[in-house]
Amino acid sequence: MKKGLLVLLVITLLFTFFADFGSKETIVVCASSEQFRNDALQEQLAEEFPHYNVVVTYMSTGKSAAKVFAEGEDTEVDILVGLETGYMNKIKGELADISGKSRIPYLEGLTPEDNENLWVTWEKQAGAIIVNKDILAKHGLEAPQSYEDLLKPEYKGLVAMPDPKSSGTGYFFYKNWVNEWGEEATLEFVDKLYPNLKQFTESGSGPIKLLKQGEIAVGLALTFQGISEMNDGQPFDIIFPQEGSPYSLTGTAIIKGHEGKKGVEEVFDFIINSFLKYDKEYFCPETIYDGQMNYIENYPTDIPYADMTGIQDYLAKERLLSIWKY
Repeated sequence: MKKGLLVLLVITLLFTFFADFGSKETIVVCASSEQFRNDALQEQLAEEFPHYNVVVTYMSTGKSAAKVFAEGEDTEVDILVGLETGYMNKIKGELADISGKSRIPYLEGLTPEDNENLWVTWEKQAGAIIVNKDILAKHGLEAPQSYEDLLKPEYKGLVAMPDPKSSGTGYFFYKNWVNEWGEEATLEFVDKLYPNLKQFTESGSGPIKLLKQGEIAVGLALTFQGISEMNDGQPFDIIFPQEGSPYSLTGTAIIKGHEGKKGVEEVFDFIINSFLKYDKEYFCPETIYDGQMNYIENYPTDIPYADMTGIQDYLAKERLLSIWKY
């Protein structure tokens, strides 16, 4: 009799546990940041909101924008994190009004152009020429000091850059060149650069991986990733070309029609007002707001930034990508 009661009690407790888990509201956050940043976001959201089932899933900026554009309010995604602002402009009709939700004192020029009610700036991603000094020494080469240096025949097969068609990082290098030199000169430059490229990588972090593996000597890559690897002992060096450090902005938003879903606005508030600060302080430290702290060692100061006029114009981006033949 006692055994039967004990078994019944255990079954009741298990049923209650799983019923409670199943009743939790699931909130889907689609984040385009690196996995270690997404992992930190997932950990903090799980700790902050144990009463919700918050799922952080990775998707590249282009794929997540295409998904939301195609599915609209019917998408399972509730919140977008780190989506390139050019794509934000493309899908702005699918974004909820978030007026007044941000308490971050953004620097001038770093808020969405004419769309402050639809998304908040998540980060400023900036790039540079990053070199592996050991591989340069192995080939008896000097470090390049400009984009033009990358055309020298001695760099054949030793350079990599992200593909502008799949990577926001690759696109901001491309867009900066167009701003500086014009379209025709840029395409001529890329034609000359192509023989020296080991590959166009699919993601922005691709050149860093190749640099770590010793497969290339020079990568056009994200500055914060290069500094992080240097702090971990990689023999890298950061070179800012005379045109300046190219960059793009990303944003964070709620999908229209999902703002009334239980827990979405709570989670969104935590992401844009709390985790955003943590992410900038420890992961992606390009300054976007007044009083921003940076706890990353050896991060460059007084970075010369490039002319990125039009970086948020998705129509211009689509046209420029249409004439990119690689």
